[in-house]
Amino acid sequence: MNTVDTIAALASGVNGAIAVLRLSGSEALKIAHRLIGPKIRLDGENTRKMMLVRIGFDHALAVYFKGPASYTGEDVVEFQCHGGAKVAKSVLDLLLSQDECRLAEPGEFTFRAFVNGKLDLVQSEAVADLIESDNDMAVKIASRQLDGLLSTRLKELRELLIFCLSECESRLDFPEENLDWDEELPEKIAGAVNQVQILLDSAKRGDIFRNGVKTVIVGKPNAGKSSLLNFLLGYERAIVTDIAGTTRDSLEEKIVLRNIPVRLIDTAGLRENAEAVEKIGIERSYKHLDEAQIVFWMLDASAPDCAELLEYCKKNENIIAVWNKCDLIDEKTILPELPVPSVRISVLNGSGLEALSDAFEAKVWGMDERNNESEFAVNARHAALLSEIKTILGEAIINCMEHEFELAAVQLHSAVRNLGFITGETADVDILGEIFSRFCIGK
Repeated sequence: MNTVDTIAALASGVNGAIAVLRLSGSEALKIAHRLIGPKIRLDGENTRKMMLVRIGFDHALAVYFKGPASYTGEDVVEFQCHGGAKVAKSVLDLLLSQDECRLAEPGEFTFRAFVNGKLDLVQSEAVADLIESDNDMAVKIASRQLDGLLSTRLKELRELLIFCLSECESRLDFPEENLDWDEELPEKIAGAVNQVQILLDSAKRGDIFRNGVKTVIVGKPNAGKSSLLNFLLGYERAIVTDIAGTTRDSLEEKIVLRNIPVRLIDTAGLRENAEAVEKIGIERSYKHLDEAQIVFWMLDASAPDCAELLEYCKKNENIIAVWNKCDLIDEKTILPELPVPSVRISVLNGSGLEALSDAFEAKVWGMDERNNESEFAVNARHAALLSEIKTILGEAIINCMEHEFELAAVQLHSAVRNLGFITGETADVDILGEIFSRFCIGK
């Protein structure tokens, strides 16, 4: 992406009440004044004020942000016009008809904010996370990272590593001098490793909030799989009948359970001697089962049969046994003991669903952390670089203890450089292009 052209794009959805169009670059104000006419000025005392203007055949509100005090760090003009698709397109076409203006590429506004020092790369990625967030916790984490919380942690880690690096290099530059060297250098690098580990520990939570937990409902026909899907969704998504084999293909829906985003998949009932079409659905059920992060294995409490579940438990521990139809048995009925968490429910009357939610939450986090909110959550790109940094620092500790300060310095240089890949300080053009290409046009 070049940062010379003036760019324009629709920065909101269409067919709502209002559509927002953004113009950014050195010619933004000139283009805006040309299109709205000479009677109204957006600069001077009107900077950052909403002005009623006519652009094309629409009446709109226009506001000018003088760089560098703008989102991109450049001169920016935004138009808020009526939200119909035709109206928005007509205004965008008018902007793009100007010789100095072109359509923005995906993520180009945020890319310019990064280039102009308004955001670092971690904050830029948080913009995309915020747009894509579909649950409260994901919004909070993205918002905190956009505010710079994770960036601050990384900056503190970088400062610590640079201090350790300076210690190593001073011992190389002045080997004969009796300087006041830090004798706890290995311990300080170990402290940096601990900080890296704290960041890495947030990766699982980040993946869950960004992508959701793939949760598969499996079991024999008529165990209540589709009924559970409908209950958790709150509406009739899957067809439910008393006929075994009603569900012949997998159904996937998104829900939020205990503030955890879930990709919930209902599957065809597992049984032998199925006819040809149903057999294809069962094959897909086993495929989803192998890929699942959490499994709700539905069992009929009125006709206990858990042989297949017991066999599958030998290779998958992320199972919750769900004894459904407990309204058909006495509360004192003893059900088979299982090597996985199990809950008793009745989808028919809604009993036991809180216990199922408890078991799900505990299985996701490994413990009950219902009231523990993450301050930040690194993404997969960050985690890969942090894992490499952790390995490098482990080697640097050993070299410091053995007084191999030249090797330790090389390793600390490498760790600092990898941190720069995370924040964007040392990221190359290809990495930046790949990251910003994931953004939508207009952001």
